[in-house]
Parts: sequence; C-alpha cells; structure tokens
Amino acid sequence: MEKVKNILIPTDGSDHSLRAAELGISLAKVLGAKIFTIYAIDPIILEELTKGIEEKAVEKELKEKGERYLNYIVKLAEKEGLTAEAILAKGEPHDQIVYYAKSKGVNMIVMGTLGRRGTKRILIGSVTERVIEYAPCPVLVVR
Repeated sequence: MEKVKNILIPTDGSDHSLRAAELGISLAKVLGAKIFTIYAIDPIILEELTKGIEEKAVEKELKEKGERYLNYIVKLAEKEGLTAEAILAKGEPHDQIVYYAKSKGVNMIVMGTLGRRGTKRILIGSVTERVIEYAPCPVLVVR
C-alpha cells in the first residue's frame, strides 16, 4: 500500500465536515502527511440562491464564508505542526474535489457524510457518494 503523504479535506462548514477535518488532521499528524482543504462554490446553489439577481454579491458572500471555513481548518492543522494548503474553487463540489485530489497527488480524502447542499439536494450525502465513485484514492467518510 502507498504511504499517505497528502490528505484532502473538503469542507462546507457543516458539523460533519468539521468532524472530518479534525479526524483528517489527527491522521495527518500520525502519518506525517500534508493537508489540503477545499471549499467549492457550487454554481447550482449560487443560481438557486440568486435567481440571477445580485449574483455577484451572493458569490462574494459565499467566497468569504468559504475562506473562513478554510482558514479555520488551516489553523487547526498548523496548531498541530502540520503544513496545510487552502483551495477555494468554483464548480460542482464533487468535480472540484476529485480534480484537486488528482492534481495535488492526494492519497486519501477525509470528508463528512452530510453537507449543506440547499433545497436542491436530492440524496443525503450525494456529493460524498460521487466523490467515492470518482476519487483516485481511498475516501474516509466521517459521521
């Protein structure tokens, strides 16, 4: 089995994603791995929230929230003596998570079971399901 050197922790600010972040950071400390954390601005949710009106303002607010969530996880990792990199992306969350897992050489993804997908979410944990299906590495799902 390949040594885990890079762990990707997706976040949406939900309790599940924050618990996943804590576990991912603990694993990274034990394994000596680098942390990448990602927040994706979902264009479907952006459209749902704005209906084309005030889209720039809402997108700015989502970016600011994403930056806060990412900074929180980076600070948690750094507090444990780990190196952490934040990624703020725009696109369908599962696509962005899989893309960055591949491009950053990620060996493991640690993510929550449920997230904040808004009223269009059809299946609970649909982002997690898609990441499991398409990820280039093992996915640890945290409840």
